[in-house]
Amino acid sequence: VEPIEYMTPYPSMRSLVEGQTIKFSDQIIMDESKLTNKEFLSYIQKTSNWLESLGVKPKQRVIIPKLTYPQGEILLYGIWNLGASAVLPSDLSMEEVKKRSGTNHRITSKIDLFKEIVLHSDKFEPRYKPLLNNEAILSFEKEAGIRLSHYNLLVNVNGIQKAIGLKSRTRIHCNLLVGSICWVVFQVILPIYCGCIYDDRKPEVTIGLSDNDYNLRKDIMNIDKFSENDIAICM
Repeated sequence: VEPIEYMTPYPSMRSLVEGQTIKFSDQIIMDESKLTNKEFLSYIQKTSNWLESLGVKPKQRVIIPKLTYPQGEILLYGIWNLGASAVLPSDLSMEEVKKRSGTNHRITSKIDLFKEIVLHSDKFEPRYKPLLNNEAILSFEKEAGIRLSHYNLLVNVNGIQKAIGLKSRTRIHCNLLVGSICWVVFQVILPIYCGCIYDDRKPEVTIGLSDNDYNLRKDIMNIDKFSENDIAICM
């Protein structure tokens, strides 16, 4: 069994972004906007302050919408940075999502995140720092709900990195449904964890559901027909 410190070198998603910023502050992580790790963290800090101004507290849940790239990614890290967890509604009615998740904190799809956070400080002092076993995601892709901790997400990302041999500074593009667990793992976390550059124009590696370098498949019953570049998704 691999020691946990090698499987998950960061204790949470908040620590992941902080660690990458400390080590690679000026590295570009998004090609089109030329966004650096330092600037990305600044947006995350502003988002955490904005969420706090809305009354969100650590360990509470926040229902998130399907925002355009990179607003959805920044919002998710802002929630984790605050010490809260995110709810992915999927196709469940909002009334049912609120009832099952036990929260009224909801961000709507009508917002422009950059406009909302512009006046907020990029200095954020968390009152609570999430740990590996704390909930990071509650998804209703299955009706009963799927809860994933920071540990669950980081272990999966670590395993994916090793399985496909993803190297730092690789240009990557993911074509996945925003608001899904696959989106969280492969698009939100994996590029940051591996130190990649997100590039939708000239990517070196593409990940999606079909016709990509790596294709995600949920039809586990056909695993004997998978190619070496197919990635099995179990949920």
